[in-house]
Parts: sequence; C-alpha cells; structure tokens
Amino acid sequence: MRLVMKFGGTSVADIERMHNVANHIAREVAAGHEVAVVVSAMAGETNRLVNLTRRAQITDKHEYDVVVAAGEQVSIGLLAGILQSKGIAARSWLGWQVAVHTSDAHSAARIRSIDAGRLQTELAAKRVAIVAGFQGVSGGVSGGVSGEDEAMRVSTLGRGGSDTSAVALAAALAADRCDIYTDVDGVYTTDPNMVPQAKRLAQISYEEMLEMASLGARVLHTRSVELAMAHHVPLLVRSSFASPAEDDIIGTLICDEDDIMEHEIVSGIAYAQNEAKITLLGVDDKPGIAARIFGPLAQGHVNVDMIVQNISPDSKKTDITFTVSQDELTRALEVIKAHEKDLGIGSVNTAENMAKVSIIGVGMRSHAGVAQKMFDELGAENINIHVISTSEIKVSVLIDADYAELAVRRLHAAYGLDAPA
Repeated sequence: MRLVMKFGGTSVADIERMHNVANHIAREVAAGHEVAVVVSAMAGETNRLVNLTRRAQITDKHEYDVVVAAGEQVSIGLLAGILQSKGIAARSWLGWQVAVHTSDAHSAARIRSIDAGRLQTELAAKRVAIVAGFQGVSGGVSGGVSGEDEAMRVSTLGRGGSDTSAVALAAALAADRCDIYTDVDGVYTTDPNMVPQAKRLAQISYEEMLEMASLGARVLHTRSVELAMAHHVPLLVRSSFASPAEDDIIGTLICDEDDIMEHEIVSGIAYAQNEAKITLLGVDDKPGIAARIFGPLAQGHVNVDMIVQNISPDSKKTDITFTVSQDELTRALEVIKAHEKDLGIGSVNTAENMAKVSIIGVGMRSHAGVAQKMFDELGAENINIHVISTSEIKVSVLIDADYAELAVRRLHAAYGLDAPA
C-alpha cells in the first residue's frame, strides 16, 4: 500500500512529539507500506514568522512567503534526521524540490501540478519522503510569472495549506489513502466540548465532510476536502497522540458516498458563532440588482454567506438579507454605504451576535420532513429563526448566538445522534 501521512503543527510541536510521529511512520514502514509524509511547521512557528514580517513591515508578498515558509523547512529536517537515527531511510523535500507548482497568488496560492517522478523513485526504493506542507513554487509552468526575476519563487498556500498539500501529493502519487493525523481521533457528530454525547463517525462522505468543514467543523480545511473529492482520495482522520504501537488506530474514513453501506438521515450538527445579519430595505427590484450589491462586497473581500430576498408585492421594491462574519461587519457596511445611493437602498438594518446551526446528512435526499423536524424542535425551545438556507444535504438556520448551545444539544438528541454507537 502507498500512503501519504500528514502531521500538523501540534503533532510536531517539540522534539518529543516528533519522536512520537516518527514511531507512527516506523509502524507503517514496518508493515511494508510505501510512505510519503507531509509536515506542518512546529506549533506557533508560522505565527511567529508572520509577526516578524509585520514588524519588518514587509509588503512584498514574494518575500513574505520566503519568510513564513521557513517553519516547514525546520520541521522536515528534524523529522528526517530523527527517522534516520531510528534506522529508517528518509530524506526531506522542500516544495520547490518536489516540485509543487502553484499559481502566482502569493500567500494564498493554488496548486496547479506536482512533479511526482522524483518521489515515485524514492518510494520505490523504500525511502520515506518527508515533504514540506503549505508551500510550493510559482512560475516556471504554463501561466506562471514571466521573466527571470519573478520565475520560480517560493509560494505559500494560505490557511489549511498543509492539508491541501497532503491531499494533492496523494493524488499525484496515486496513493491508496491519505492519513491526516491531528489532535482529535476523528470526525464527530458535533463538537464534543459542547455535547458530551457526541460520537465519532466511522465513515462520512466527502460531501458531508465538505459541508461540515464549511459550516464550522475545524477538523479539515474545505480546500483539502474538495481536492480529495475531485480526485477520489480516501482520507483517514486519526489522532497523532494515539499510541504508535497500536496496529489499528481508530479514526474516521472520508470517502465516496457509494463506498458507505448505510447512511444516517442526519450525520452531524455543525455550528458557527460570530455571525452578523444585514438587511437592505427598499431595494430596487429589477434585474441585475443582486450583482450590483454583492459584486462590490466581493471586491471588498467580504465573504457573504446566507442570502434571502423577499418577494416584492409591487415589483418595485424588495428587501435583501444576508449574513457575514461579525469581524467583517464594519467593512461590509462601509462598502454598502459607498454604493447606497446608486442601489436605491431605503435603509439598512443590522443584527450582531448571531449563530448559524446546521444539520447535515446525505440521507436527507431520500427522506421527507427532516427540515420540519428541525423547525419543530427549535420552536419547542422558543428559539426564533432569522434566516433559513438549504441544500440537498444541509439545512442551516440563523439564530441568536445565546441559543446556539441549546439548539445544538436539542437537535443532536432529536435526530438520534445521542444514541449509543
């Protein structure tokens, strides 16, 4: 079997933990597997480097990436050396050495391709390849930056970059599985810190995991799940703090929906706090008005989530409600104010301290009344719903943040997720 193993910053936070990671790798090597490893910077190191760039007032994104990519170089060198001390053939690889070709959007680059040939040779020779996550090289491929000065520059992938690196590498290597080692032992039906009865899921589909990741679950970044789904790379979320001596470490397998024998109607409850609601009253009801509202918000880098437009009885004016992160509320209002007259907005109402609670499950496709049950349960607790958003496998509601924990607990029990495994 060919495996890609990914270890995050908390897993390699110090030398003792790196030895633990090395023992996990040694277990897979002893089982006869070909192993490539993707490693993040040591916990807190990337933040330290980012702070240095701020203190140095670095504005050039190319040089910013050179600095913040340094953390992974330390991690891979230390881990490769530790493996060698245990008698395991290993070598460290930086992103440009692999090479991981990315777009030119420095500090938020996207992976375009990976030249996996050199790593294929390493794995075939039973050597462990330790690859730096979060980084690649821009330029040098079709669509890259032209000119000798700007070609082949170190680039970083932004938030969740190491997860994305691992999945992309697994796809390029045609790996049988990508194991994501983190500080939890899998994906749970909801946050165990909020609901002690939350259960670890043995399996979950890519679509469900993508919804959970985008709706507040912080186990995996959405980009990595999207990439795994596109390339059909099975992901196994495991705890790096489990004993490396265990032959069968528990975890959650994320895979194609067709590979799961039975589906729960609702697989999990996700929540996101720190939400804000904006309502534009008396907006001109005519074609193109939504684009004229949300276009400037996008250009202002305001991430808009739930959107509801009310029916206009006179076909002249309508109301549009949408949500943003509370951290982006001020910037959103500044953008709206700058375009208020052009859009013919009558007035603007806002509400802060909101939360989004969502039920997720592929089983919802074939069962009626799932949303109604959600509304009934929230109504029984006198929880007012401000906005509703749906998809094939998800129903989300916006409620007052003070009721978020109560809503999650009530829904978790109502859909049978509290029941013993």
